[in-house]
Amino acid sequence: MTPEARLANRDEEMVPVLLLRAVGVLVVCALVITAYASLTDRPLEAMPALEGEVAIAKERTIILDADGVTGAARVLDENGSVIVNLDTEQGGFVAGVHRVLVFERQKRGEDTQAPVRLILFENGQLSLRDDAIGWRAELIGFGAKNAATFARLLD
Repeated sequence: MTPEARLANRDEEMVPVLLLRAVGVLVVCALVITAYASLTDRPLEAMPALEGEVAIAKERTIILDADGVTGAARVLDENGSVIVNLDTEQGGFVAGVHRVLVFERQKRGEDTQAPVRLILFENGQLSLRDDAIGWRAELIGFGAKNAATFARLLD
């Protein structure tokens, strides 16, 4: 077998033509669906609830405080009383949320120690909101275990 024939044979084996056609069809379908949704102004689905759309089941105003080095965190109520102290094992997610919140507040020149609202909606959605800068985090997007850390603060 000549070297050219071996290369041609090898190329046929590497990526089957059927697979390339299937990927092409998939891309075209995705473009058609996206274009249809855009042109018909189809409403967005699977979006997090906004206040006023779904009733609030529970709400609490909290202040997050964390050690950026160790991952330990404290959660305070709006009066400054400690609700819970979280060690480095338990407080990693809370410390991470605190870092993001501080970063966003510093960008906008806001007080980094201002309280935020922890909201549980009737549909089960758990959300953290900072009304001063318009920031929000839908906590279930970070996993059930991390959301449960904040859900315990509502009890």
